[in-house]
Amino acid sequence: MIVAHLDLDAFFAAVEELERPELRTVALVVGGDPRGRGVVSTANYEARKYGIRSAMSCAEALRRCPRAVFVRPRHSLYRTYSDAVWETVACVVPAIERTGLDEGYLDLTELARNSSRARVLARAVQTAVRGATSLSCALGVGSSKVVAKVASDRRKPGGLTVVLPGREAEFLAPFDLRLLPGIGPRTEERLRRLGIATLGALASLTDQELMTLLPGKNGRMLRSRAQGIDPRRLDATPVSHSLGHEETFERDIGDRERLHDELRRMAARVADHLASSSRAARTVTTKVRYPDFSIRSRSASLPVGTDDGERIGELACALLNRALSDRPGALRLVGVSVSNFEPHRQIALPLAP
Repeated sequence: MIVAHLDLDAFFAAVEELERPELRTVALVVGGDPRGRGVVSTANYEARKYGIRSAMSCAEALRRCPRAVFVRPRHSLYRTYSDAVWETVACVVPAIERTGLDEGYLDLTELARNSSRARVLARAVQTAVRGATSLSCALGVGSSKVVAKVASDRRKPGGLTVVLPGREAEFLAPFDLRLLPGIGPRTEERLRRLGIATLGALASLTDQELMTLLPGKNGRMLRSRAQGIDPRRLDATPVSHSLGHEETFERDIGDRERLHDELRRMAARVADHLASSSRAARTVTTKVRYPDFSIRSRSASLPVGTDDGERIGELACALLNRALSDRPGALRLVGVSVSNFEPHRQIALPLAP
């Protein structure tokens, strides 16, 4: 198996910088109120120079950098960017397991015969993501999930680490215990008290030592992972939470009526797909992308699901108007999608007399 782990760089903060370019030069913290009990969700790389990190209290982040700018998380916006990223990735590598908004695994086995080809594919993914969203990501490539996961953190932001077959244990050996997926704070503390602080030390434990220190299946699993052995396969089963269509224009379009026409045409296609699958949808979302690659989306829900293309188109156009009232300008892309599915209800007609 050849698997890659993709991790978007400082994702929440990177999205905020795209939406507000003036934030790119400041220490930016996405999180709660620094004068309350807020916690840091993400910090950009400028803020990380001050030791600010995820899960730190915002009060401590402010103490470390009094000039830091704090913004509240906007999760709906992050989901829109995340969806755009994974739609782009799927065009390069179809087999994907998303494990969060900003990270996931890619199965390269069927597309790459060797590590060299896997490196080329990983670079193609990075290029595609940056071209579609202006976001950067780091990738790790290896023979298992655990190796790929650790490798993706080695060269951030925007780096690529490929671990060659047979070098997994050697690669993992110097790293701190806390980097191994599956090791929690209590297990880490217990091992450190006994002088085991690296993955190499964990990997070299004998069966007898392991039974004493970490009895049970969990101990054997952690030692195997520290050796680079991880039999887990990707859960790449696609789950359809939405159905939609979008198009990138050859030239940016600012004419509102033309944009409406494009949305109505897309809405008709979406309605055809709904009808063919005997589904109706209650929620309609319009997505727009500006020339600077920033993304906006607006959604609205109906009291009853519909598969009517005209109804979907009308709502999509109204949502477009809402997006453009917040930020006018020409658009690079528009799209419409539907979600919140329910079975299509047939109306029972009375029998003819």
